[in-house]
Amino acid sequence: MSLKERITEDMKTSMRAGDKERLAGIRFILAAIKQREVDERIQLDDTQVLAVLEKMIKQRRESISQFEAGGRADLVAKESAELAVLLAYLPAQLADGEVEGLIKAAIASTGATTMKDMGKVMAAVKPQVQGRTDMGALSARIKGLLST
Repeated sequence: MSLKERITEDMKTSMRAGDKERLAGIRFILAAIKQREVDERIQLDDTQVLAVLEKMIKQRRESISQFEAGGRADLVAKESAELAVLLAYLPAQLADGEVEGLIKAAIASTGATTMKDMGKVMAAVKPQVQGRTDMGALSARIKGLLST
């Protein structure tokens, strides 16, 4: 079962169970997926659906920090609930050691030595870790390893 099909089935389950908060979050996910499919005139595969989810997660995290700074606890709770629904669809997260091993292997395979080669390393690592680690943290780790 593809990720998109799983999300659709979870929507049906939430409808039957009467779980309105989860249902709203899932509908929001499906709307974002459908919007991208319509815009690009394609059917999204699992990797592309993961990219949509990651973008939505990043937006929620940014919104939460902004709402916390503005003292809006009600909106923080709403965004946190949506974030929890989104995080449920990501694959198991990689351990720090696994991520570092993948980065070192990519550095070795691309021959990267300086910060100018960061794009090559990121391009080599990203498909392997998509949805399984935070891309901002991944970028910082690559910078750290290339600057040493």
